[in-house]
Amino acid sequence: MVFGIAAIVPALFFVIGMIRDRRRLGNAVWLGVTLVLLLLWLVFRASALGGWAAALVGYAIAAVLLGLGFVLPVALIANGVLMLRREGFSPANVLSLLAGLAIVGVVAAFWLATARTGPVVDAVIGSLLVVAAYVAFLFVSLLLYSIVYGSVGRRTGFDAVVVLGAGLIGDRVPPLLASRLDRGVHLYRREVAAGRTPLVVVSGGQGPGEVVSEAAAMREYLLRRGVPDELIVVEDRSTTTEQNLAYSAELLRAREWTGRAVAVTNNFHVFRAAVLARRLRLRMQIIGAPTAWYFLPSAFLREFAALLTHNPIAHTATCGALVALHLVLTLS
Repeated sequence: MVFGIAAIVPALFFVIGMIRDRRRLGNAVWLGVTLVLLLLWLVFRASALGGWAAALVGYAIAAVLLGLGFVLPVALIANGVLMLRREGFSPANVLSLLAGLAIVGVVAAFWLATARTGPVVDAVIGSLLVVAAYVAFLFVSLLLYSIVYGSVGRRTGFDAVVVLGAGLIGDRVPPLLASRLDRGVHLYRREVAAGRTPLVVVSGGQGPGEVVSEAAAMREYLLRRGVPDELIVVEDRSTTTEQNLAYSAELLRAREWTGRAVAVTNNFHVFRAAVLARRLRLRMQIIGAPTAWYFLPSAFLREFAALLTHNPIAHTATCGALVALHLVLTLS
């Protein structure tokens, strides 16, 4: 009962945050806290009832632990190998492999902690597990909230469609960027069918190994799909997502444009782009385009790492406080 009542508070903060601005990072944390408290309430409620309810919850917890401890790391390691074979070596492409190995390390640390190797070693291993639990909590919270964010919100009524760039292969639009452009074309055609003439902003500069700017290649892609040249706005200076959003907004303001805008990126990138748009004080919604399934684990891990850098002091202080509390309880 206590946990059920306690869950009401973070749930209220979550609802208020959603109403005020869906792009707030805090919404993901409040969602995670609410779900943790509800899970604790369910476990204690089932234990109190006993019988089949307790057995069912016990089996569910065992299945989750088995999945997290064995199935998940194997799947991540396999995905990491697949990423390296299909996409080549890069720091981003080894993230799922490293995450799988890290989970194996956490499981090994947990096993060592149960072996009672001594108070000092137990305290150190326990501290590592506390940090791992905090990171896992944030990851699951952000993953779930990213799904929530991408599933709600306005889908029509836009006067400008901003397509965020991604890397080219020479001067060719690769599948990842093509999916963004195709979603942008879909939104454009839907607005035209509703009687509007939205601008389409293509945003992306020229990176290493690219023959032309991303925006130039994106413009040619849109022209081949029937988007009128006079409605395409080219932004070819940006090299980061934050610059994509900021420079595109500048071009729209320079045209004395006023209205609703939507930015299109891939589904794994939606929430971080939304957080950046909020930081820039842009009234811009973000919509996701589909991504190849094998690309998602590494891509979302990269997004998660980038989101952590938005509040490094807060995360460091929280981890420090949790570790200090753990050490006080175990060594006192």
